[in-house]
Amino acid sequence: MTILDHKIDFAVVLSVTKANPNGDPLNGNRPRQNYDGHGEISDVAIKRKIRNRLQDMGEPVFVQSNDRKSDAFGSLRERADANAELEKVLKSKTSTSDDFAKIACQEWFDVRSFGQLFAFKGGKSGEGVSVGVRGPVSIHTATSLDPIDITSVQITKSVNSEPGKDRGSDTMGMKHRVDFGVYVFYGSINTQLAEKTGFTNEDAEKLKQALATLFENDASSARPEGSMEVHTVYWWEHSSKLGQYSSAKVHRSLTWERQVEQPKEYGHYKFQVLPLEGLEVQIIDGR
Repeated sequence: MTILDHKIDFAVVLSVTKANPNGDPLNGNRPRQNYDGHGEISDVAIKRKIRNRLQDMGEPVFVQSNDRKSDAFGSLRERADANAELEKVLKSKTSTSDDFAKIACQEWFDVRSFGQLFAFKGGKSGEGVSVGVRGPVSIHTATSLDPIDITSVQITKSVNSEPGKDRGSDTMGMKHRVDFGVYVFYGSINTQLAEKTGFTNEDAEKLKQALATLFENDASSARPEGSMEVHTVYWWEHSSKLGQYSSAKVHRSLTWERQVEQPKEYGHYKFQVLPLEGLEVQIIDGR
């Protein structure tokens, strides 16, 4: 496999229809908004979904959510300790942090993509760990093109939680959803960091596939099946390590305009990529 030898930029356009794409725990789990009323999906939430898709694709992932674990480990420390090569590094007096990082990057897709902080107290190996890995893949927060409308619904339960004579109907709380919104997020892959983590051209292709299928196998009560949809992935591959243009300029080349005064569906927006000399864009339909 060939280490990535050219810069890559990308953008993803997605829509939300009657779903909560990313609840804010500090605001009653209401969909995230900025001060201008535009909806947001944090980069952490996006990376979580990418990790889930990579797991579905059979790739080894270090940071696994409890409800999507593909192994029996209950913590990151246990997952790291179970790797025989890492255990050898921890026990060796001559090994360095770079040795630890190299093995971790070889073992787990998300570590060599997004990076990872390994900060563990002394465990069965008898040694603590404090190793930071910077990953080549950076992702921005997704932001809606227009301010979003949030609908809040009170929900109740109709069964008893505890034994009793009478059936109760106790108020449980609130559910919140975005009625409709089109969001865009951007990202880049840095070749200098790719060289350090061993991120390859094949890894980039798998990441692209994960972005195009971001919401497959992601349904929940807050995000019913079909309520979150990736419409288009825009993928720019530069011809050099540093790239012909800055990521900011490439991302700005994706433009949009409203086709109606108050958009209510994805087709009410028109997207266009402004040409950049010597840099072609690959347009992938979501699925």
